[in-house]
Amino acid sequence: MALPTGPRIDCHIHVIDPARFPYAADTPYRPTGAEIAPAAHLVRVLNVFDVRHALIVATNSGYGSDSRVLLDALRLGNGRFKGVAVVEKDVGIKELERLKAAGVIGIAFNVPFYGTHYYQDAAPLLEKLTELDLFLQVQVEQDQLLDLLPLIERSRVRLVFDHCGRPVVEHGVERPSFQALLALGRERDAVIKLSGYYKFAKQAWPYTDTWPFIAALVDAFTLDRCVWGSDWPFLRAPERLDYGPLLAGISEIFPDPEDQQRLLWKTPRRLLGFAEAPPDRST
Repeated sequence: MALPTGPRIDCHIHVIDPARFPYAADTPYRPTGAEIAPAAHLVRVLNVFDVRHALIVATNSGYGSDSRVLLDALRLGNGRFKGVAVVEKDVGIKELERLKAAGVIGIAFNVPFYGTHYYQDAAPLLEKLTELDLFLQVQVEQDQLLDLLPLIERSRVRLVFDHCGRPVVEHGVERPSFQALLALGRERDAVIKLSGYYKFAKQAWPYTDTWPFIAALVDAFTLDRCVWGSDWPFLRAPERLDYGPLLAGISEIFPDPEDQQRLLWKTPRRLLGFAEAPPDRST
C-alpha cells in the first residue's frame, strides 16, 4: 500500500501541549503519553509526509474553550496552519473577530462531548458565524444529527461535518441519521471530512467496514466538498494508530491519482484558502 502522490493538506489535526499550556482544572479528560502533541512535533510529522498545510482543531479534552494552545500553533505556522476553535455559546462577536484575525476559520460543535440539548439555544452563535463568514464544524455520532437538524436548517451558516458523521456501521447506510447527512451533502454547500474511521469502525485497520459509508458520502458531497484529516494524535484511540498507514489507506480507497489530489490538495486548498506552499516548511 503506497502513499498518495503529490502534496497534501490535513484537515483535522490537534495540538496538545500541557507543559506549556496546562489543562483546565475541570477538564473531564486529560490527554497523556502518545496523545501529547506539541506544535513543534506536529511540524516534524507533517514534514515527513509532505503535508504542506493543516487545519488545527481545538480539543474539548484538556482545554475546553481555552484557545491559547491553538493560537500559539497558528502563530508558529506563519500561514501554514488555519484553525477551528471551541468557544462558549454566548461568545461575543469581538472575540470571534479576534480569533478570525489570528487564523481561525471555523467554530466546533462537539455534540458527542456535550450532548444535543446543550446546543439547542445556539442559534445566535450561528448568526454571528454567518456574519463573519466562519464555518460551523459539527461532530455528531449515531443519531445525534437528527436532533440537531432543526437548528441547522434554520441557519445559513456554512457547514463542515467531522469524521464521516460517525455513523452506526452495523445499521448500514440506510439509517435515517446517515441519510440525513447525505441529504445535506446534496442540498447544501456543506463539506464532509473523510476522517476518524477508528471512531466508528468495528473492524481494525484498514477499516474496510467504513468504506461503503465513504463511497456514499463521496457520491452525495462529491470530491469537490470532501476533505481528509488524520485526527492525529488520535485521542482515546482503541488501538495503536500511525500517521503513515492512515495516509496510505487513501490510495486503497481512491486508487486514481487525480481523485487523491482532489481530496488531499485541490479541494481543501480551495475551500480553506491555503496558499500554494507554506512560507517556511521548517514551521
